[in-house]
Amino acid sequence: MLKSGVPEKDKNATATAPEVLGRTMQSHDQAWARSEPTTKAGTASCIGSDMSIVGNIECKGAAQVFGRIEGEVRASDLQINDGAQVEGSIIAQNVTVCGRVKGTIHAVRVKLQNGGVVEGDIFHRSLSIDENSQFEGSSRRVENPTEMPSSIDAKIPQTTDTQSPTPMSNVDADLQRVESALTDWSESTVGPKH
Repeated sequence: MLKSGVPEKDKNATATAPEVLGRTMQSHDQAWARSEPTTKAGTASCIGSDMSIVGNIECKGAAQVFGRIEGEVRASDLQINDGAQVEGSIIAQNVTVCGRVKGTIHAVRVKLQNGGVVEGDIFHRSLSIDENSQFEGSSRRVENPTEMPSSIDAKIPQTTDTQSPTPMSNVDADLQRVESALTDWSESTVGPKH
């Protein structure tokens, strides 16, 4: 007997299922109560291989994708694993692609590894592509690739056309006037046609 009143068991003896389950549930419940909503260092949020998500995803920490996503994905570090698919834009500090991406990637560091496939544009500071990976699109090295894509568009001056389109009937009339003016000019400088 121990001081707690629980009999001491032989170290080689096997535990019964209810004992193990009880201990596991207690430690799990305690860990659950202590856990915080933010992702802790060394762990990542996961989209499982049996999951398919349509919509935008924002993860404050690291994320791993094993399933399929249609929409924008934001994370600090993002790994698209073998068999995973992302169809949409990606914004992250670090992106590793071992699966398939169809869309624009904005990341400081982008790695295409282990047969990863990207179909779209990549805005990056650092890009590496393994020889068995595929990339179809354009890549552009930029200083701040994770800035909002709309901020890139904001730097381009926008012009507004205040004129309304000219109807075709006016175009035909304008062409007839130009032809008439050219004929008059031609006759006045060269003489009438015979």
